[in-house]
Amino acid sequence: MPNSPLPSPMALSNMSPTSSIFKKRSTSSLTPKTAASYLSALSEADARRSRRSPTPTATPALSLSSSVTSESEETVLHENEGLPGLDYPLHAPTSEQVFNTVHSEFGHCANNNFRLVSEHIPGTCLQHVPEEPPYYIVISTYISYLILICFGHIRDFLGKRFYPKAYQHLMPSDGYAPLNSDFDSFYTRRLKARIDECFSQPVTGVAGRTIMLLDRYSPDYNDTQIFTGGRTRALNISSYNYLGFAQAKGGCADAVEESIKRYGVSSASSRLDAGSTDLHATAEALVAKFVGQEDALISSMGFATNSAYIPALVNKGCLVISDELNHASIRFGVRLSGANVRMYKHNDMAQLESLLREAISQGQPKTHRPWKKILVIVEGLYSMEGTVVDLPRILELKKKYKFYLFVDEAHSIGAVGPNGRGVCDFFGISPRNIDILMGTFTKSFGAAGGYISGSKVLVDRLRVRGYLGAYGEAMSPPVLMQIVSSMASIMGIAPSTAVAASSSGSTLRLGSSSDLADVHPGPAPQSLLPSWLTLDPSLASGVEGRTRLQRLTFNSCYLHEGLKKLGFITYGHPMSPVIALLLFHPGKMHMFHRLMKQYKTPIIVVVVAYPACALMTTRVRLCVSAAHTKDDIDTILRACDEIGDVLDLKHGLPRRERWDIEDVCARAVELARIGTQPHT
Repeated sequence: MPNSPLPSPMALSNMSPTSSIFKKRSTSSLTPKTAASYLSALSEADARRSRRSPTPTATPALSLSSSVTSESEETVLHENEGLPGLDYPLHAPTSEQVFNTVHSEFGHCANNNFRLVSEHIPGTCLQHVPEEPPYYIVISTYISYLILICFGHIRDFLGKRFYPKAYQHLMPSDGYAPLNSDFDSFYTRRLKARIDECFSQPVTGVAGRTIMLLDRYSPDYNDTQIFTGGRTRALNISSYNYLGFAQAKGGCADAVEESIKRYGVSSASSRLDAGSTDLHATAEALVAKFVGQEDALISSMGFATNSAYIPALVNKGCLVISDELNHASIRFGVRLSGANVRMYKHNDMAQLESLLREAISQGQPKTHRPWKKILVIVEGLYSMEGTVVDLPRILELKKKYKFYLFVDEAHSIGAVGPNGRGVCDFFGISPRNIDILMGTFTKSFGAAGGYISGSKVLVDRLRVRGYLGAYGEAMSPPVLMQIVSSMASIMGIAPSTAVAASSSGSTLRLGSSSDLADVHPGPAPQSLLPSWLTLDPSLASGVEGRTRLQRLTFNSCYLHEGLKKLGFITYGHPMSPVIALLLFHPGKMHMFHRLMKQYKTPIIVVVVAYPACALMTTRVRLCVSAAHTKDDIDTILRACDEIGDVLDLKHGLPRRERWDIEDVCARAVELARIGTQPHT
């Protein structure tokens, strides 16, 4: 590197390769339409910030008619912050609107037009048919990787001879083979290192609707990163906060705080030793009720739930049939089990049936003995494509070929379905038709860990045979309480003596008993919850939970259809909160990430490259949240529109069929409802 001084971080952020993307971040006040009391509070906060004095312990109270929250200071402005739209709404609330959330953590949106119900539309094609880019994009992408690989090998060849000390880890030494010498090592050093700015972005604070980034820069081509000491609040479209429960304030946070006073912060043992508490039993009973199964067990890590419990389900002599895009945790668990594994093309039911016919007729390799068992493993919502499993067709095959079915609902539980109960709720199918339902609490519930649910006989066996029961640390009480409170908020709470009823009209009676616990989906009986737990009425009634589900569905449909109308190639079901925006070219990953972060309203995104996806399908994975407002989605669409023109990313719809960005934003409700219409 030359010895010339580096530009300051501010200078780096203001470098402008385009005319309108890198606009100076505005800290101006709100529009003239805002309420007088709202403006008064903002001006007071601006004055405090300009004087750089410590924030007073109280903010001038807003009038009751225009109050935003009971803690106005935290809702209206944070210290040293002031970006319109991030820390306070672009449009002031009306006299009828009262919010109980911090806007930067969960956006204020009272417009009922921005609500949709998540449910399967008959006639919708669920098979994944990827859209192909133009030939010049494909050719230039291959050439780019070829150039990177060739120059990387040349640098390795010369470096091993002229700088051997720097390559000791790649060269045999003292009779030992090199530890890292395969393509993965080469890819990490010569390709991924060029775009390391996109990964491992350090953050602080609550990963809610917005997130606080710790600013950094690299003086040595990403070998090291140096913190500048500055911070940037950005719109967060990268976290798995589907329902917006990742909040530091609110009813769930209050319940977690109370649980710490009662239980502490750790169980300090494994479940089979001394780490099982009444709170674990409560959480497991509530999870079983939520997903509609007989019983459930929970573990402290989602990845380990698959990798530790799949070996307890299958072993040598068994066959696992897996979707080719299943998560790494599933692949790892199957390898540990010792079972044979076959894969089929993603969501291709014809190929799955062909594979089943062959496997059943041929039996085990060499001996041709019948398989001990056949287990088909799929995901409810695929985390890289955003596609939904064709569950009705799989259940038809299950009845015909008599195999066991394992559904991983890590990304679908709590995020899809009119009641948030996952893909079974989405398709209106009884969950008892599925042998094993697995899911995680990391996404929709704002917690951590995972669960396995099924028949009581199966779950009791897994408690003993699974590795996590004996060796895994029991889930900590604060995390358990976050699960219980957020899940109860989605379900709503009813007295144990209440008559079972379903607000959606799709009640499924799972047993012969008339007790409330046998009805799915339904509210959580009070008897399943801790006696000391008291939730806010809006949470206990389930109203807020339904609102979050409907906000998430609207945001997902709007962003998905908006990107398509702007001309981008995207993957995913319209109602999926995961939207993959295809970039293809390796150099565009770094530039897209940087331009989004340096947009006039900073936006933090996650780019996905090999080996998480195919080498030719690098993408940006946008994770939508119920915490986002319609204005937030507008901001994301405007940023993508400008950056897409600069980086030549619009290869979807022909130009004559595309919409202007102003039309997209103005016709948001119409666009979102396109995703609820039957299409093939």
